[in-house]
Amino acid sequence: MNGFARDFAPPEGRANTADVLLIGAQRALTTWAHRLAQLHPHAWAFPDFSPLTAFDKEAQFWTRNRSRGPNWYRVLMTPPERRARKTLDFTPDYALLPEEAIAECKALSPTARVLYIVRDPLARALSALRVHTMWEKNRPPPERVFLRLDPETRARADRARVVAHCDYAKNARRWRKAYPDLQLLNAEELAADPIAGAERLLSAMGLDPAAIPPEHRAEFEARARERVWVAPRYRVAQDLIAWLHGMTWQAREAAASELGIHFTEGQKILAEAGLA
Repeated sequence: MNGFARDFAPPEGRANTADVLLIGAQRALTTWAHRLAQLHPHAWAFPDFSPLTAFDKEAQFWTRNRSRGPNWYRVLMTPPERRARKTLDFTPDYALLPEEAIAECKALSPTARVLYIVRDPLARALSALRVHTMWEKNRPPPERVFLRLDPETRARADRARVVAHCDYAKNARRWRKAYPDLQLLNAEELAADPIAGAERLLSAMGLDPAAIPPEHRAEFEARARERVWVAPRYRVAQDLIAWLHGMTWQAREAAASELGIHFTEGQKILAEAGLA
């Protein structure tokens, strides 16, 4: 056995290190998805080791913890009991991984279900910009912020990697070289009927929605209807929306032509800004 095969292999007795990988997109229902999966009796979320991990949702192995070695990831992701449960790693930054890192992921989790929730590129970019503004400015109230197309905002958009996170077709092509069965889900469709969307999401993870215990069903439906990590409604200048649209419209076209996914959320944003 060569060094790569030895070092990057699933834990003994398990098919995968992570059974369900949700690779993004940022600002596209990934936290909502994790809260739903946590209620399933056949799923397992690793313990919260923040700041190394993002709570019990994002292991961030390839984006923050790669230097700790694959055994760190194995130990983190292996359930202490009931080893048949599916382990979850929902790290949205994984969508941007290079092919070398995806190859490591494939070796560690060869038969994992890989899901990619995508959202209208303009809506996702605007939400990300608002959230990054909230973080960088120490959570100011909405009435104190007006986002303009200025050097500060441009730099923040670069730090948020707005364009890369919206390039779903390119990211999917890279991941499908290792995981041909990558599943794409449209956030708009999931949110349109939250209960049906939540059940569809669990099924995509290989988790039977009918297995949720009756005593947890009401909480499951409540979580399905809940909006989590809502971006602050900071006011946005018209020219900034036009600029974001200019950076993301090609990603929207590529999602339609290559992935067969069509969005409407961005058109509503343009109409409200007087740009449609």
